[in-house]
Amino acid sequence: MKRLLALAPLLVFLAIVAVGGVVLMNGGARQDFGKAGLIGRPVPAYQFERLEGGPVVTPAAFAGRPYMINVFASWCAPCRLEHPNLMTLAEEGVPILGIAYKDKPTATAAMLAELGHPFAAVGLDPDGRYGLDIGVTGVPETFLVDGQGRIRLIQRGPIDDVALEKKIRPMLKAMDEGR
Repeated sequence: MKRLLALAPLLVFLAIVAVGGVVLMNGGARQDFGKAGLIGRPVPAYQFERLEGGPVVTPAAFAGRPYMINVFASWCAPCRLEHPNLMTLAEEGVPILGIAYKDKPTATAAMLAELGHPFAAVGLDPDGRYGLDIGVTGVPETFLVDGQGRIRLIQRGPIDDVALEKKIRPMLKAMDEGR
């Protein structure tokens, strides 16, 4: 009995490692959280102060056309990794609304000066309130919104080359074709 009790911490540790391995191998719980409830629904209303100053950013700026919402932060390493793909999409004419999530405007501006500015507008969400409205579970997260203002795709985590080619571009094409 004492021998079994001595092995208990090791068995608990192995069980935790096994559960963690299963979650990681399945893409993690973050990939699926809240996804089904948001797809097809209108993007939550927003009114952001602009990083650059000027009029507030509202959905009216993108009315009638598909666009992306990219929630990012200067302190987020994966956000920096996806940035070249955002630059490519912007060069291809995809309108992208950047939302600086829980970030300081000076840090956001410095990041964009360093890496490039792919956004049609950058809205400030310093306390993360809009992140709660749209269901952000962490940054980066990207939402594809159709011309009627409905969320059509959610990319949780960075847009890597695989996500760009297998998810983002096909959905952008479908939305451009009115599907």
